[in-house]
Amino acid sequence: MSLPADRTALDLLDAHLERLWDGTDLPLPQGPLGLAAEGGSELVHWTLDRLRRIPCEPKDAFVRQVGSLLVEFRCRRCPWNAAVLRLLDDTYTFVATGPRRYEDWAYDVRAVLHRSVPDPRGWVRLDPDRTNAARHTAPAYPFDPPDASELPRRLYPLKAEAAAAALAIMAEEWQSEPAPVRSRPDRDAVLADARALLDRYGPAARYWTNATAAARDPAPDFLAAGLQGTESHGFATSEYLNGLDLFEDLGLIAVSDDEVGVFWSFGAY
Repeated sequence: MSLPADRTALDLLDAHLERLWDGTDLPLPQGPLGLAAEGGSELVHWTLDRLRRIPCEPKDAFVRQVGSLLVEFRCRRCPWNAAVLRLLDDTYTFVATGPRRYEDWAYDVRAVLHRSVPDPRGWVRLDPDRTNAARHTAPAYPFDPPDASELPRRLYPLKAEAAAAALAIMAEEWQSEPAPVRSRPDRDAVLADARALLDRYGPAARYWTNATAAARDPAPDFLAAGLQGTESHGFATSEYLNGLDLFEDLGLIAVSDDEVGVFWSFGAY
């Protein structure tokens, strides 16, 4: 089934802006821009107009402004994108959703971790390592995911509210966090964003985490523990690549009939 014209235009523009931000695309390729403009909505035309107004030189300033435009474009595209960026864009996190294609959802999760499937709705993903050369050595970097048969054995089920709390504390830093979510004045807003992200997967969604506290209780108090006080089974690679050592991680997996969502936070130095 073909995608609606506006969805295609939005996807094209998102991909183009991301490649500009990564430095892997030319500033104004007429092909993609023409296709986007032809089938585009008011948002597409607004974004293209803003893009044309950004000076191509100096290059570092161009990249910064494109990055800011990409964030604004994604926030305007849908509320889910805006919630992701508000909650997790300032931390070392991986956020991606893929289609549910298998009865055993572990295969779908592995496909997301290996970046082999797109978001079914074309919504934002957070993946700071998407262009990291470390992926030549470890293709799923920063993950070292177990085989599909082993993956569920390293996860524990969570109740929905605990899943939202686990997602909320991913807004914290692993080291020297000055303001844990539990003590922030915007605590309720942080939790509301976390719930909004999980609402995407519907009321029948099931949740899993690698946090060991969930082995005893499907509703651990993640807010009280905070990110620094949460122990987990590691899914990150132990390889020392590009001068970065990954030492802690916390993950949350959401599974619905149609999609799998993967949310992961990393501690590194």
